[in-house]
Amino acid sequence: MVKISKKRKSVMTKLDSSKKYTLQDATSLVKEITTVKFDASVDLSVRLGVDPKKANEMVRGVVTLPNGTGKNLKVLALVTPDKENEAKEAGADLIGLDEFITKIKGGWTDVDVIVTVPSVMAKLGPLGKVLGPRGLMPNPKTGTVTMDIKKAVSDIKGGKIDFKVEKAGIIHAAIGKVSFDSKKIFENAEEFIKAIIKLKPSSTKGNYIKSIYISSTMSPSISIDYKI
Repeated sequence: MVKISKKRKSVMTKLDSSKKYTLQDATSLVKEITTVKFDASVDLSVRLGVDPKKANEMVRGVVTLPNGTGKNLKVLALVTPDKENEAKEAGADLIGLDEFITKIKGGWTDVDVIVTVPSVMAKLGPLGKVLGPRGLMPNPKTGTVTMDIKKAVSDIKGGKIDFKVEKAGIIHAAIGKVSFDSKKIFENAEEFIKAIIKLKPSSTKGNYIKSIYISSTMSPSISIDYKI
């Protein structure tokens, strides 16, 4: 028989796995059932009633979380010299062009987000095999290919995230940290869910939001009852 730890027993007394919680209750409970000693991420998983294989049912977008993500994202600005000061003022961690393109060709991808200007995209095309699988290829739809580099970097540093439905019809995103108070987690979660709802494809039939779960690193998932 598998022995259940004291921490696990404590969690099980607080969480009813057969119950669906309101978003407000769930965002409070996720803090209570987190037992790890580090500042765990809080993740939201939304299962949609869409078929991502169909182009008209692909759900993809961006959202700026009102309280940020709690993560210090490393931003690389691949820009021309006239845009370097703009990127620096906005807080980009790495700034340059050809030298970083050469590094990426060699397999280097030690960044979280890459922003660039439209004129540079031709140089990034050949890097698709390296950047694409890691979700690092800049895209105008997510605001990472733009002439307004200052705004792009500032938004990312301030809590802007992009999301995309996976093959199984699920969208995953980290929406904060356990160290956030429950109100901030609630506000971030609500903003994220609303952003997904706004992107509902017109061709979708039946339930668009099939299920929503919130969890922290290594914690059980909490089922959320959310009506649209």
